[in-house]
Amino acid sequence: MLELKAERLEEYLSSVYKAAVKVLQIVPLRSGEVADLKGFGYGVPYVIEFSLQGQTKLVVLETVRPEGFGHDYFSDRAAILLWQHSAFNKLARHVSSVDVGSFSNDGETLKSLGDCVEFFILTDFVEGSPYHDDLDRIKETCEVKDLDEERCLALSDYLVEIHSVKKDAPALYVRRVRDLTGQGEGIFGLTDSYPSNLGYVDEKYFVELEKDCLDWRWRLKHKTHRLSQVHGDFHSWNILFRQGLDFTVLDRSRGEWGEPADDVSALTINYLFYSLQTFGEMDGPFGRLFKLFWKNYLDKTCDGEILKVIQPFYAWRSLVLASPLWYPNLPLVARKKILRFAARVINAREFNPESTGEYLK
Repeated sequence: MLELKAERLEEYLSSVYKAAVKVLQIVPLRSGEVADLKGFGYGVPYVIEFSLQGQTKLVVLETVRPEGFGHDYFSDRAAILLWQHSAFNKLARHVSSVDVGSFSNDGETLKSLGDCVEFFILTDFVEGSPYHDDLDRIKETCEVKDLDEERCLALSDYLVEIHSVKKDAPALYVRRVRDLTGQGEGIFGLTDSYPSNLGYVDEKYFVELEKDCLDWRWRLKHKTHRLSQVHGDFHSWNILFRQGLDFTVLDRSRGEWGEPADDVSALTINYLFYSLQTFGEMDGPFGRLFKLFWKNYLDKTCDGEILKVIQPFYAWRSLVLASPLWYPNLPLVARKKILRFAARVINAREFNPESTGEYLK
């Protein structure tokens, strides 16, 4: 745990906002418990409520959890947060980053970096319900409302819009493809994170999957013309909806530019994830939303080539959803089917959104 004196936090916020600040309370996000000012935990986002010139404001202060996934060194975590601060405000609808700062050895927040021990990011607080709340409701009711379809299309349209911005930087695309496989947050980082001696998957599965992904890396290296503006972690926990179609996205990750299939796979696999938990197959309302999202995206981008590059991105996201670390309470049958989906889709030369269920058989 990191100790931080209240007066130092107030000094820091006063320097950011160029006026005197009084901290009112600190609440760990999602827990609802008021935090001790001397008890910050790494990797936990905190909502800070403070008064500024007679008005009450809310911001979120967050660090990066150090365990695994390429976050082992202090410099790894610093790089992530420095990049996020530079990139959050460049993407439409993304929550705004206010500042990036550091903690020093004595618990004081300073601009000087000579003795800092950890970085943090400060963003605006945004009201809204995560998109997975919608998916949870559909799971319970097995019904899709008109608003559900409209929101599905709005998210598809959002990716159509941001992916329309292209960049000519072949080396950067190759780097993003390399990161997909070899980076700590990528495929190899995920396979390393699985505990040994699991009853439902063995080392041979991961060896074969990694070999297949290496083949895909060399295929994708020649697709540098596809480099586009991306979010990088576009899943249902990083999208906050308010009324109707008004939404904000959170936690842009891993790079401003990349492969559009990254974003499309990150969102659409959630429909598969929920369908497997609800029906044991790709069916019903989630299958309907999956196809709706894909049809809209393909119709408006005319990017048929994405069906020939998305396979390793689906495999990567499958490893996240099937992980006993990320989803410890997932039913075993759903976990096994997600891993089966990864193994089948990675061997498909062209993905068919209309026949997703075939990859589960």
